[in-house]
Amino acid sequence: MSEENIYTFENEEYRRTYWHTCSHVLAQAMKRLHPEVKLAIGPSIDTGFYYDFDTPRPFTPEDLEALEAEMRKICKEKLKLERFELPRAEALELMKDEPYKVELINDLPEDAVISFYKQGDFTDLCAGPHLDSTGRIKGNAIKLTSATGAYWRGDSNRKMLQRIYGVAFAKKDDLDAYIQQREEALKRDHNKLGRELEYFTTVDSIGQGLPILLPKGARTIQLLQRWVEDVEQKRGYLLTKTPLMAKRDLYRISGHWDHYLDGMFILGDPHDEEKECFALRPMTCPFQYQAYLNRQRSYRDLPMRLGETSTLFRNEDSGEMHGLIRVRQFTISEGHLVLRPDQLEEEFKGCLELAKYFLGTLGLLDKCTFRFSQWDPANPNNKYEGTAEQWETAQRVMGEILDDLGVEYDIGIDEAAFYGPKLDIQYKNVFGKEDTLVTIQIDMLLAQRFGMYYIDENGEKALPYIIHRTSMGCYERTLAYLIEEYAGALPTWMAPEQVRFLPVTDRAADYCAEKAKAMEAMGFRVEVDYRNEKIGKKIREAQMEKIPYMVVVGDRDMENGTVSPRHRADGDLGAMSFEEFAALVKDVVDTKAKK
Repeated sequence: MSEENIYTFENEEYRRTYWHTCSHVLAQAMKRLHPEVKLAIGPSIDTGFYYDFDTPRPFTPEDLEALEAEMRKICKEKLKLERFELPRAEALELMKDEPYKVELINDLPEDAVISFYKQGDFTDLCAGPHLDSTGRIKGNAIKLTSATGAYWRGDSNRKMLQRIYGVAFAKKDDLDAYIQQREEALKRDHNKLGRELEYFTTVDSIGQGLPILLPKGARTIQLLQRWVEDVEQKRGYLLTKTPLMAKRDLYRISGHWDHYLDGMFILGDPHDEEKECFALRPMTCPFQYQAYLNRQRSYRDLPMRLGETSTLFRNEDSGEMHGLIRVRQFTISEGHLVLRPDQLEEEFKGCLELAKYFLGTLGLLDKCTFRFSQWDPANPNNKYEGTAEQWETAQRVMGEILDDLGVEYDIGIDEAAFYGPKLDIQYKNVFGKEDTLVTIQIDMLLAQRFGMYYIDENGEKALPYIIHRTSMGCYERTLAYLIEEYAGALPTWMAPEQVRFLPVTDRAADYCAEKAKAMEAMGFRVEVDYRNEKIGKKIREAQMEKIPYMVVVGDRDMENGTVSPRHRADGDLGAMSFEEFAALVKDVVDTKAKK
């Protein structure tokens, strides 16, 4: 990067430093307007910054406006930011009125450097870095975007704090462009649009992260599941169906009990060894392994590709819940491939090609990025199984495979599964929040835990490798991204309702019913709007519901034996024979066109 771009938003480090400084300006504005509020933490994030506060009441839009105004004043004051360090005792004394800062200081290692940043009359515990002056921030390019609840340190057993999100830019024009983009994102937000179009809902008495799929959402996910299962069967996958729960004994063998207990829903007392204790499954691997272990296997049996449409349960933090993207019960296109070491690259390639096929057909692949998730050698005992040598081997092999396949990827340290490295296919929602859509993992460890041997060509027992993979990932999350990608107008082949007949008069109702029944017999999903309403209203409502094809039928159509279809995007398609229309829709569906 050229020297003149070091201090611009093109430089990610500078951008994050700018946003981090904005979080301190927000905290200073908060203490000026509401001195009773206690400070928690305020980092920069990928999309801006936030600060968590302990406040006696929720923040209102008016509060955010007042805070923005005060932040602009602080920027105009051009306060110098000064870093200084203190011994632990003096640091605790300085922060004695800020309980969350005191807790953070007490949690630091004994030899940690305890640093602060001061700007005018405001001082905050912080490692930095920061800009040298609040005057570097353009006050008229700051926007506080929302206020939400967030548990202290992400622990649902701790106090709920108020989190204020914000963003800032170097120029007012950039902020205006961001606001316009955000308004468009809000229109596409699946959490809003998916409810309006009646794909899903949530109910407080059922619980957070446990959405109800309404008939439209359930139908679309069913279509996706059938498609995935049919394609996988053609590619040599064997279908399994395994229990939703198991005794803790199974999770102890797999290692999940030691490494994943906090993320599991436990049925019983996990600490009472005298009584049986069960847990809802957070993944399917230890269950699917039993299909392999059902009898002795030969090298000729491999690869064994096991696939399952799996319902899983994960105890996500309340603050992480978001519509269909972050949920506590979800369904996934899960699979495990048991294979010989010499088959690893070819099978990994097949898994990647399959995921690309699904995501490409859905229209999501172009926006995906790839992350090679690796272990953190500094944290082997707490999170990871196996030796350093095993991990180095697994990561070297996976790196060679990815390079051979020409995959462009970023590296994510400490993002691996506890038993092996993985390729994560990442996707961002309309607000820029990134989540994993598909994962492909190489596992060289768990086969030994379960005694998953095979007899090799020399008659000796050998351990296989295992690939853990999803082909489309979580169906609920995929549906959320599809709603956002297509602004609710899902492609015809996956739309829950593909065609709606709209009789202009009561005289046309029987004709519409006859044609609708004929299309249903061809496998299309069809409805008839029999209501005694004006045709313009019927068309507008079908358009708002994102129905792909609306078939208007009047007296002339009945006389001529034709139909007059409209497409939600292309408009009036003109009168045509029923056979022509059915063939048109069939071609769109069969080719899985994105319209």
